[in-house]
Parts: sequence; C-alpha cells; structure tokens
Amino acid sequence: MMAKITQGSSFAGVVNYILNRDEASIIGYKDIRLDDKNTIIHSFDTQARLGKITKPVAHVSLDFSAQDKSKLTNESMMKIANEYLSQMGYTNTQVLIVRHTDREHPHIHLVLNRINCDGKTISDKNERLRSTKICKELTLKHGLYMASGKENVKRDRLREPDATKYQIYDALVKNVPLSKSWKELEQRLKAENIDVNFKTKGSTSQIEGVRFTANNLIFNGSKVDRQFSYSKIDYAIKQNNEADQQNQQPTDTAHNQNYEQDNSNTSLGASLGRLLDFSDNPAVDPEEESFRKRMQRKQKTKGRKF
Repeated sequence: MMAKITQGSSFAGVVNYILNRDEASIIGYKDIRLDDKNTIIHSFDTQARLGKITKPVAHVSLDFSAQDKSKLTNESMMKIANEYLSQMGYTNTQVLIVRHTDREHPHIHLVLNRINCDGKTISDKNERLRSTKICKELTLKHGLYMASGKENVKRDRLREPDATKYQIYDALVKNVPLSKSWKELEQRLKAENIDVNFKTKGSTSQIEGVRFTANNLIFNGSKVDRQFSYSKIDYAIKQNNEADQQNQQPTDTAHNQNYEQDNSNTSLGASLGRLLDFSDNPAVDPEEESFRKRMQRKQKTKGRKF
C-alpha cells in the first residue's frame, strides 16, 4: 500500500479528474452533497472559504498491489481509507472517496478539504513522512502484499525521460550484483548502450559521484534510485569481490568448504540487501503521476486553475 499526496487550489480540477471516467465509482463521502459534480465542488468550495490558505485541496491516491486485488472489496478499502485518514488527522473535514478500476492494481482517490468543519486549517507538517509510516503499518495490519519497489512500475506506459531512467535502473539491478570492479560494470552497461561517467571533486581526481547516459539522457546514480549512488554501488562491488575471494580460498575439509560457501552467500546477500533496499510501492501509474505533476506546476502560476 502506498499513498501519493498532492495539494492544490482547485476542487473543480481534482473532482473532474477523478469522476470524468466510466470506471470511477464513489464508494464513500462525508459532509458533502452528492447531487452531481457541481454540488460536490460547491460543497468543498464553500467550506474552503472559511479558511485563508491558498491550497485547500488535498488529493491522496491510495494504491495497492495487484496481488491483493481479490481481497480488496469496496468495504475493505473504505475501512483502510478511514484508518489512514484518522491517523493522518483528517477526521473533522469533508471527504470524497472514489475507486478507479481502469488499472491492474486496485486504487482509490481521496479528495479532502484542508479547512475542517470548524474553519481551521489541518496541519500538513511532515505529512509525507507520517503517511509513509502509516501506510507500512496498515499494510502489515491488514496482511497486504509488501511490494518491492520499482519492480511493479508499468514500463510500457512510461514516457521520456522516465522510460530511459527505468532502462538504466533495470540494467543496474541486473549487473551490479555480477560485477567485481567498476570496469566490469562499465563493460556490462556498455553492452546495453549505457555509458558511465564519474564526477570528481573540484580539480582533484577524487570521485564523488557517478552519472549514467542512455538515449542522450543523463542521470545521476542517486536520481536513478537512491541505492545507486556512487558510494553504495562502490560498496556493493567491494562486497562482491570479498565474496568471490572467499569462494576461491583453499579448504581442508568438506565442512570448511560448506562453511565458506554459506559465509559468502551471507556476505553477498547483505550487500544486495543494502543495495536493493526499496520502499513499498505497489504500482506507479504514469497517468496519475502526470496529473499530480500538472497540479504542482500550475499551482506555481497565481490565478491559474488546473
């Protein structure tokens, strides 16, 4: 389970976005009129005017793994959504909950008024950190599938520059565990049309960063994924080397042979565990990511609505 939070200034924009499609269904609401879209928007706008903030809209997309599809009914998703909202502090305010069924993974959209029913602003302090912690707790509590990050991103739906970034990401996931030197890693990536360049500190030869180039696009290692910074890849390569050396050490007995093999696997496993330490991410929907980015861009232009 993962939550993506966006703030905005126009309830009309977000309500139209989540309801203007055949696969949308309202599964929950609080303190709003549901006669039609206009009354929904009017309800939100009326309460928002009680406060004085420029971004009264909170839009949360709660995404679940496709592996949980059979167990996630409207009722169970509503229960989880209510627990999430309660722990996030969205209890005394307007809420609209809409389920979309156009993707393989189950997901619901929550539209929330950051001005509560008493006209007070609901705090967004550290909301993303709090949200991440709450999502993990609810995932474990309800026995949901704990996804392993970027593996579930739909590659065929990506556009540039994300398509190239994930091409590099997939190549690193495959080749870093196999490489015992930077030169070997460079050769392996070169075979997949990816170039490696290093960033040095000032005019010195001290390496402090790595960049990957493919399709005329350049990405810092940490921008591909936080676990692919120069220092973390370098550590993984050294661990691969140590594991290889342990495998090559002469042994006197079958017992020692087995022990060293087990120790090697543990060392390599620890290295990969650190390298591939992904956050929980059931799925990433490019269309929704595009909408979220549009909201954020247009918020910067005063007076323009998304």
